Amino acid sequence: MKYVLVSGGVVSGLGKGVTASSIGVILKACGLRVTSIKIDPYLNTDAGTMSPFEHGEVFVLDDGGEVDLDLGNYERFLDVTLTKDNNITTGKIYQSVIDKERKGDYLGKTVQVIPHITDAIQDWIKGVSQIPVDGKEGPADVCVIELGGTVGDIESMPFIESLRQLSYSVGPENFCLVHVSLVPVIGVVGEQKTKPTQHSVRELRALGLTPHLLVCRSYQPLLENVKEKLSQFCHVPSGNILNIHDVPNIWHVPLLLRDQKAHEAILKQLNISISKSPALEEWTERAERYDSLTTPIKIAMVGKYTGLSDSYLSVLKALSHACIVCSLKLSVEWVTSSDLEDVAAKEAPDVHAAAWKALKSAAGVLVPGGFGDRGIEGKILAAKYARENRIPYLGVCLGMQISVIEFARSVLGLEGANSTEFDEHTPHPCVIFMPEGSKTHMGSTMRLGSRKTLFQTSDCITAKLYGNVQSVEERHRHRYEVNPYMVDDLEKAGLVFVGRDESGKRMEIMEIPDHPFYVGVQFHPEFKSRPNKPSVPYLGLILAASGQLNPYLRSVGEK
Repeated sequence: MKYVLVSGGVVSGLGKGVTASSIGVILKACGLRVTSIKIDPYLNTDAGTMSPFEHGEVFVLDDGGEVDLDLGNYERFLDVTLTKDNNITTGKIYQSVIDKERKGDYLGKTVQVIPHITDAIQDWIKGVSQIPVDGKEGPADVCVIELGGTVGDIESMPFIESLRQLSYSVGPENFCLVHVSLVPVIGVVGEQKTKPTQHSVRELRALGLTPHLLVCRSYQPLLENVKEKLSQFCHVPSGNILNIHDVPNIWHVPLLLRDQKAHEAILKQLNISISKSPALEEWTERAERYDSLTTPIKIAMVGKYTGLSDSYLSVLKALSHACIVCSLKLSVEWVTSSDLEDVAAKEAPDVHAAAWKALKSAAGVLVPGGFGDRGIEGKILAAKYARENRIPYLGVCLGMQISVIEFARSVLGLEGANSTEFDEHTPHPCVIFMPEGSKTHMGSTMRLGSRKTLFQTSDCITAKLYGNVQSVEERHRHRYEVNPYMVDDLEKAGLVFVGRDESGKRMEIMEIPDHPFYVGVQFHPEFKSRPNKPSVPYLGLILAASGQLNPYLRSVGEK
């Protein structure tokens, strides 16, 4: 196995995940099979219990793993299906070592960070790197490892030491270290400063790791004299100093690395002889096409975490993928759901008015998933507005549940209808806690991962969009679901559950047939969206919002 380690210095949030994904893309384009591992030094066992405000979205894998959002980047860039073990956390490592100690596997030895923790990390990396993720038999050729955090963080020290040992044990021809650092511009002179990167590399070398390539993040392209200075002080050949400057969209990043011959430097270090140059025509076409889009489509994103776009990263990517297919430029109108509520009208009338103006200016409304009762009434108002005004609407997970609540209140006249998540004593529980759920433990107690949805009829929008298949498999993350005892009344009034699970008791997809596009899905289709294969529900929303849905469905039907 060949390993490419991507580390980061100076500050967090430099784009190590996109860099690691892009390295994977150019290596894959050279004909190599690639897998990925993300190391997160936090003590949480997984990302499942972390607030989106704290750490961005929680990405869900087919096997139900709740992982860091960077694994979403890996899946989208490399078109692979990763496992929960591809995300290593301090919590997972320590838990596995302590479990062994309790069973007596260490034969009475004193259990220490070195060698027991560092050995466990290496064993995990070596084991996971052998798991095929591209649907083919046998292990990949290269494993790209991203080390989260910043070099020098106390949390990452055991991982740094373990990776140092790994580099020694596998040999220099099987290990390539790519260090991502910041080259800031200070003052009005606009001089690119190399000192932060110098210090970062010095820190890395002091810990026993020497970078083979430097990837410098900067606002503007790196000047040649700055490259020479970095080469001199960081002991990295100038040809191995790469620059990722700000670009219009992330699909340019693999192209930037290819143009700077990053693949040649990595392949040389790993002693791999490949004459094939990276075939990235599809990436080039996509990046240029995205830049050239001019016709805007405005989608109102009605949510709770609108202050941090990373909270809805996969949703935004799914919308972007759909927009490219439709030749539209995505414009997201962020609407904080609590601002739509009547309480906001009294406490902050200007904010309330602005929120409603933003909602009404959009061609489509999207209510994504979420947890907690803050802003729920605002989401219900948004769903009601879209239903009554025949505005294309997509509700994902919680977004589907609130649209059921709104329908029960407004159409069935069930005053006080609600989810037991928000009102345990509601007289009309439209949404209830899952029978197998847990109210005492938060982590991994939801309905997680890939599950099958069976279409109940072929005569519905979503079935046609999915290509008239009998069933689909999508990823889930929820612990509340539509109350099956209320389904008959809801369907008699015009809310149809066109997709159910294999038992027939869990509602997966709902539609209002006489509405242009009013769709709710219990699953999270954004997690399986790819640049070349957009998520079907999101594509439906964009098509409907732009007036292209009916022609598209006719063309699909003709095929």
